[in-house]
Amino acid sequence: MSRELAREVSGDTSRERLLAEAFVEMADSLTEDFDVTEFLQSLAVRCVELLGVSAAGILLADPQDELRLVAASGEHAWVLDLFSLQQEQGPGLDCYRSGAAHTNIALGGLEATLAWPQFATRALAAGYEMTQVLPLHRGDQTLGTLNLFQAKPKVLGPDEIALAQAFSDVATIAILQRRSLEQSETERGQLQEALTSRIAIEQAKGVLAERWKCTVDEAFEALRRHARANRLRLAECARQVVAGELDTEGIRHA
Repeated sequence: MSRELAREVSGDTSRERLLAEAFVEMADSLTEDFDVTEFLQSLAVRCVELLGVSAAGILLADPQDELRLVAASGEHAWVLDLFSLQQEQGPGLDCYRSGAAHTNIALGGLEATLAWPQFATRALAAGYEMTQVLPLHRGDQTLGTLNLFQAKPKVLGPDEIALAQAFSDVATIAILQRRSLEQSETERGQLQEALTSRIAIEQAKGVLAERWKCTVDEAFEALRRHARANRLRLAECARQVVAGELDTEGIRHA
């Protein structure tokens, strides 16, 4: 086997190994206790390893609809500055707003210098020749962008762009998975609170009905009147009744 062929085979093997490791990491994102920030950080590093780019970063929109950097393949100040700048202008901001990818953009070319003059100037000064930006979207919802920078003017082919978009899609799924879990946990907490509140109210109704020798409906209405008059939550009033912290005669005659 020639040295050139050996290097090619070795390169293919290494790429396959990295791809396998990347997909194992992706599979781990389906568990409930995975760290989404660490996952996105690893994904950015995998983009550099597998796509041959110089730097990668993931920007997500915050509740104010501004892009924020959540993961980067490196922590160099000039790279972080380029990601931060895209809150104001740049292909990342345009990609987020339109949901359309911007690929193989020459930073010294007419498109970049006309559309994003400040961004293009600073990217070139940082040593980058090309950039790629792909949306993180699911259906018609765009969450953010995957940003790639290249120090060499190497055009990424269709297969490499497809892999980059696959990474973007995986990042999107991981983020939505985490948000879904957090929402479920919140909803479970709200449901548990509602159930606990209901129990306290039922207990308070029983206490008042027994004490006043009245119906539970009458006891409940008196409890509601007191809560409204004092701008208190009904469940909190009920807990105070059960705990003996309220003057129940005062409630009855209010």
